[in-house]
Amino acid sequence: MNRQAPRRLLDLACQSLLRDEASAIAAVEWLPMELFPPLFTAALAGRHNKVLKAMVQAWPFPCLPLGALINHRQPYHDILRAALDGLDALLAQETRPRRWKLQFLNLQKRAHQEFWIVWAGTSADVCSLLEPDAPQPMRKRGIVDSLRSGPNIPWAPVELLVDLCLKRGVLDESLSYIIKKVSERRGLLHLCCKKLKVYAVSKRNINILDMVQLDSVQDLEVNCTWKLSTLRKFAPYLGQMCNLRRFLLSHVFTSFHTTLEQEEQCVSLVTSQFLSLSHLQELYLDDISFIKGHLDQILSCLKTPLETLSITNCMLLESDLRHLSEHQNVSQLKVLSFRRLNLTNISSGPLQFLLERASPTLQDLDLDECGIMDSQFMDLLPALSHCTQLMTLSFCENPISMTVLEHLLRHTIGLSKLNCVLYAAPLESYEERSSTIHLGRLAQVHAMLKHMLQELGRPSMVWFCAYPCPHCGYRTFYNPNPIL
Repeated sequence: MNRQAPRRLLDLACQSLLRDEASAIAAVEWLPMELFPPLFTAALAGRHNKVLKAMVQAWPFPCLPLGALINHRQPYHDILRAALDGLDALLAQETRPRRWKLQFLNLQKRAHQEFWIVWAGTSADVCSLLEPDAPQPMRKRGIVDSLRSGPNIPWAPVELLVDLCLKRGVLDESLSYIIKKVSERRGLLHLCCKKLKVYAVSKRNINILDMVQLDSVQDLEVNCTWKLSTLRKFAPYLGQMCNLRRFLLSHVFTSFHTTLEQEEQCVSLVTSQFLSLSHLQELYLDDISFIKGHLDQILSCLKTPLETLSITNCMLLESDLRHLSEHQNVSQLKVLSFRRLNLTNISSGPLQFLLERASPTLQDLDLDECGIMDSQFMDLLPALSHCTQLMTLSFCENPISMTVLEHLLRHTIGLSKLNCVLYAAPLESYEERSSTIHLGRLAQVHAMLKHMLQELGRPSMVWFCAYPCPHCGYRTFYNPNPIL
């Protein structure tokens, strides 16, 4: 007969205290700080919102990672409202309570989860787990901090850390309430956002952006079908995100009614914002019409070397690739993706030079669906063989022959870190009449590659052939039989 483990005395004490909410609220001011996390989680589980409100007003740590406690089974809005109401009532007072140290209310769902795990039954230095991971530099607090021992202590701004997704339609209830409280307590509540996604530039979304501490944004995705003129309206906000690390810009097109002069003005305004992005490490450009002929203009505004560069579904000139290969900010690339760039009629020289420059650091290379021909691929092989840090190489759906595939294997066999290659089915694997893949021939190709890997002492290197399924269009991997 199985017996349940006895409940801990701490859990029993929390449950006993919560049976009388009035007593629990009165006791909050005098509780040892070690009891705050377990009592907070117990109050949250029992939906004691009045107790939660009181605990926020006496929180003895610099950060309250509320978002890490939220899951789909709990009433998120009620919990959030209780926390914000407690904070709002506190900020309405002239001075703060004796023990209150809250500087950051973190609403990100995956932030500081280890803090609550520690208090589930193990011991650790809890304060070290609550060091705020907010972007730097944040608001200056030196003068305020020096006054905290006095009786009438002025308020320092409290940072609300939340990931934002601005799209069309009605705001969800929780975000609306956050915006309301920030608007009411301007100067005392700062809306900070580490991850920002923008799907629409409406008047409402612009008003929200005006409330955000834009220097807190580290990860930005602008992912919508915009005209270049719409992106121009957003550009000044981009320029204020001086701590941006990752930027994805997708689906921007130039209107037929836009004159060449207007386009140049818009591109100049947008690209000049990159001058402020002195911490940018990852840049993703997907389906951007204005990039053709303007890539050098973007690159010249970058102040620091990129670690990731992804240019996909775009049209480029050979001069764009030449400028790219010569630019100083691509010499330390770790990830390079040119997926669905049409390189068929472009000289392989610029790409070869780019690979040579990035060879000491490059770890992932994606050349899928670029229309690369045999002669171009042969030109790239010497540069590829010098990419000593390369771990993954993908060049699916390019019209190459078995001969090139064999040469590629022999040129990359010495790359000790290369463990995964996604290769295009060679031309010899296709049916001559229907131009569809012949699985028997493909199996023979894979068997031959596997045999060569064993002979050359690299049997653990994995080679997968990727080919679109003729029925659903999704990519299927063969090793040598279909596995996905």
